[in-house]
This record gives sequence, structure tokens and C-alpha cells, in this order.
Amino acid sequence: MKSHLVKHVKVEDDAGNIIEIKIWQLQMPSPDKPHGYKYRMAYTVDNLRVIGYDNSEGMGDHRHYREKETAYIFIGIDKLLEDFSKDIERYLRDGKL
Repeated sequence: MKSHLVKHVKVEDDAGNIIEIKIWQLQMPSPDKPHGYKYRMAYTVDNLRVIGYDNSEGMGDHRHYREKETAYIFIGIDKLLEDFSKDIERYLRDGKL
């Protein structure tokens, strides 16, 4: 399936943790990506992914928070980025694992 990268950000936060966002726009929507986007976002603390959003092949849209995986309802890219950012803020507010 052809796609083109529309966003790639990889930064280190003040605590030395990694935030990485990759979003691709598909040439054509697919049954598991009807919105036409493929994405992978992760917040990594001490080399461990503690927050992640992705829609890898056959998995559909889903979210990882700490060790729990749940379905994610994709509304749009802006909302996806907002939700990811809020989860990072929540993680930092609530403390590490």
C-alpha cells in the first residue's frame, strides 16, 4: 500500500525521554485504515515504551498506556495528537511506573 510521510518528529523531553511521532497518508483508505492514515507514536522512558498509539496492519486503531492496550476511536489527526499529548502529561503528572 503506497503512502507518504506527512509528519515525523523525534525529540527528547526535559527528563531525557523520547517522543516520536510518525504519520503517513495512504494513497487509498483500506478496511483497517478507513480514515486513510497510518501512524505510530511512542513516548519512551528509560528505553521502555510507556505510551503508544498506532494502527499496525490488522490491529486497527489502538492505544497503549503503561501496560494496558485499548481500542482507540480515530476522529482526526489533530485529535490524535492532542490525545497523545494529554497522555504524556497525565503520565508525567501521575509519576513513573
